[in-house]
Amino acid sequence: MNVYIIDDDLSVTMILQRIVEEDMNNQVVGTSVSPKMALNELMLLNVDIVLVDLLMPELNGIALVEALCKAKPELKFIMISQVRDSELREDAYKAGIEFFIDKPINIIEVRTIVDRVKQSILMEQKLKKIQNLLGSSSTGYSNLNSNHFNETKKKVRSILGFLGITSEAGYADILSISQVMSEQNISFNSINFYQQFSLDSHEKKIIFQRVRRAIKKGMINLANLCQDDFDNELTIECANTLYGYKNIHKEILFLQGKSATGGKVSLKQFFDGLVMQANN
Repeated sequence: MNVYIIDDDLSVTMILQRIVEEDMNNQVVGTSVSPKMALNELMLLNVDIVLVDLLMPELNGIALVEALCKAKPELKFIMISQVRDSELREDAYKAGIEFFIDKPINIIEVRTIVDRVKQSILMEQKLKKIQNLLGSSSTGYSNLNSNHFNETKKKVRSILGFLGITSEAGYADILSISQVMSEQNISFNSINFYQQFSLDSHEKKIIFQRVRRAIKKGMINLANLCQDDFDNELTIECANTLYGYKNIHKEILFLQGKSATGGKVSLKQFFDGLVMQANN
């Protein structure tokens, strides 16, 4: 994959380039500390993935992504930021980015997210090859598949936004895992994390811890929502599907000081429920 990196901090671009090029199939074809210069270069270069900083002088990352999406809609964007503002992140996703990478840079996170985007690109390429081999009769099927995955991704992001965890460190991991489940039509327990994400047991444990913290934060937020608006159908549906209402009820009691422990989170229940809701 051809990768281009944009960050006004030269040390960050160097770190990212080193991580990206650990995979011999990746090549960083350009870097820039100037978003305006990068915009001009990207119009001419053959690039698959762009890693772009959120906050930069001259032109911020969101404006840059919007401009490039109009000119080269096939590009995939990963945004780098130390900002956890949920509204800014939502604007970035609307502009066209695939994932966030948080600063300070985490090697495992970069490796995992870049690989996830690569897999998405390869899948799109396979669909196009099938379409070309079978002719126009496969166009509707290919478009249907593509539209379904994009719609599922939007629904997942919407649900995570409702839970208030879009600024959590585990957000990108949740998106990656749910995307694999949706694309391959498999349950959480059927994921081969080594094959899909190139994770050894230690790296898998780190990501699971990060994801679990984000999911727990979602449980706390949902428990508060249940207290404020118990009759809201969406709140109750999320409570039952993602956590099990017994756990949400226990979390409510804990928040009210009526229980010594809160509700428990199950990665299997959360992810299976998340993908099921997104596919409905």
